Amino acid sequence: MTEKKSAEIASYLDFAVSNDASDVHISVGVTPMVRIDGKLTNIPNSPVITPDKARELISTFAPPEMMTTITQKREIDFSFGYKAMRFRANIYFQKGTMSASLRLIPKTIRTIKELGLPPILEKFTEHNQGFVILTGPTGSGKSTTLAAMIDKINTEKRKHIVTIEDPIEYVFEHKESLITQREVGSDTNSIARALRSSLREDPDVVLIGEMRDLETIEASLTLAETGHLVLATLHTNSAAQTADRIINVFPPHMQQQISSQLASVLLGVVSQRLIPKVAGGRVLACEIMLANNAIKSLIREGKTYQIPNVIQTSASEGMITLDKVLAELVSKGDISLEDALNYANDPKSFKMMVY
Repeated sequence: MTEKKSAEIASYLDFAVSNDASDVHISVGVTPMVRIDGKLTNIPNSPVITPDKARELISTFAPPEMMTTITQKREIDFSFGYKAMRFRANIYFQKGTMSASLRLIPKTIRTIKELGLPPILEKFTEHNQGFVILTGPTGSGKSTTLAAMIDKINTEKRKHIVTIEDPIEYVFEHKESLITQREVGSDTNSIARALRSSLREDPDVVLIGEMRDLETIEASLTLAETGHLVLATLHTNSAAQTADRIINVFPPHMQQQISSQLASVLLGVVSQRLIPKVAGGRVLACEIMLANNAIKSLIREGKTYQIPNVIQTSASEGMITLDKVLAELVSKGDISLEDALNYANDPKSFKMMVY
């Protein structure tokens, strides 16, 4: 960013950082906006963005070659550094004008304990092979959780860790482990292709930014099956839904095979949400499913609808449903009943837990 041209966008990024925002939005016809504690708010004393101003602001953090690509492809993902932060940028067109959504990514990677994550996540990092899936909606902290898990391995073990992302979010330093970070677009043409290639790169641990298609999921299962620890994210709302999504992405004639494959490699699913706190800020709520023998049998037999029952009756093993976590947060006064109902997987049964 040149100093003169970047002063304006820098003021918006500084405002976002100082107010602990999660996102910055640049869109024509409105003033710049940020998302704080899950809610959008205007940046004070900022002008309404015009089409020319939007392009000018975006050009201060997008390199010239990126601007050319945006014009051709009409949308692009990349990341850039700013002071003590990184930003994941999505540049796109709407109604013929250029817009940007920027996600804040701290350069400092917090530990599992500092994030208030369930201790079971530390146990996942101790495995030499298997499949761990982080799920939840956009903005629920999945990337931050994965970064904490990777950094724990990096700090404690001599491993080769390969990350495949679109784009790279957290940047890791080599500690005890060797870390190779590959970005779609600049380092590889696709996540699926990079996963297939990783088999020849001597990895111990593979992080997949997001599983989006059949090819990526199939390659992920193969990696987990061939002696690697695979950590990945998926956009689903519950552990049971996660198993269904993975299996149903395949054609019917392959689903039995995929069910068996998933059951054999799965270590667990963590489904998380960031929920507004009554006192301000947000609190993390995590559903935990561990792939014990009962869960594996249900996946193999196509009875994933019974998974919530197993989670409910396996608290002694460390499992817990999202609705149970929400009920506990309401009882402690951390979150409101209204917000809890908005996030509950089964609002009807959730009400019975609370009342």
